[in-house]
Amino acid sequence: QLQLVESGGGLVQSGGSLTLACKLSPIPLGNYAIAWFRQAPGQEREGVASISPGSVTLEYADSVKGRFTISRSNPENTAWLQMNSLKPEDTAVYYCAARFEETLFRASLSDAYAYWGQGTKVTVSS
Repeated sequence: QLQLVESGGGLVQSGGSLTLACKLSPIPLGNYAIAWFRQAPGQEREGVASISPGSVTLEYADSVKGRFTISRSNPENTAWLQMNSLKPEDTAVYYCAARFEETLFRASLSDAYAYWGQGTKVTVSS
């Protein structure tokens, strides 16, 4: 069973930066698309960013374009979400998710992801 563990959340001031990590085990990361989602209190979950198995295809929500960067290292079985210029509206629980893909090129925030982490909380103070 694939397991995902997020880390790196915390409290940061507006304009600050955080980097979230998502570690997969025990199956190698190389065949999985990875996505980050977030859910703020009282709001629906929204897709933030996704990356294909070969890091070829990246997708970002409009609300984070130019501020967030998704990346991965298949040998390290880890994906990251670098978040810069954080705003109070970025406050949420952030989840990473994985989806098996047969190609290196495919990833989309619109896809259904079968595996999810437990989430890590990000709070941005104004």
